[in-house]
Amino acid sequence: MNKHTIVAVCCAAGALSIAPPAHADSYWSCFASKFSQGVANMSTGFFEIPKNMINFTTDQNLFVGMTWGLLRGTAHGVTRTLVGGAEFLTSPIPSDDFASPAYVWDRFSEDSRYFGLNFPGYWTTYGPLDDGK
Repeated sequence: MNKHTIVAVCCAAGALSIAPPAHADSYWSCFASKFSQGVANMSTGFFEIPKNMINFTTDQNLFVGMTWGLLRGTAHGVTRTLVGGAEFLTSPIPSDDFASPAYVWDRFSEDSRYFGLNFPGYWTTYGPLDDGK
């Protein structure tokens, strides 16, 4: 082999080893992800209450955090628990995430959205809204 052939083979092998593999998510990984999100959201939905109270207190004041944050957190907690149940039941059916952020502890200072919709009285001053992406 001449020197140019060896260099070309080495460059091609290096380029192929660096490129990420292109593959679609398998059915089982999507199923497992949706199933785990459903179970987690059903069992931790009540964490929306302190999340909203903390965020409203930080954003507004203590009175707003203890009143509106409590009410809004309760509504989000019930909604996240119900959405978690829907994700759990429909986990065999491939679809997009129902809740954004997917778990209550993800992007903690951001308002939760369900099916791409916001609750009335929408708020956020911390971080960008990225629609879960």
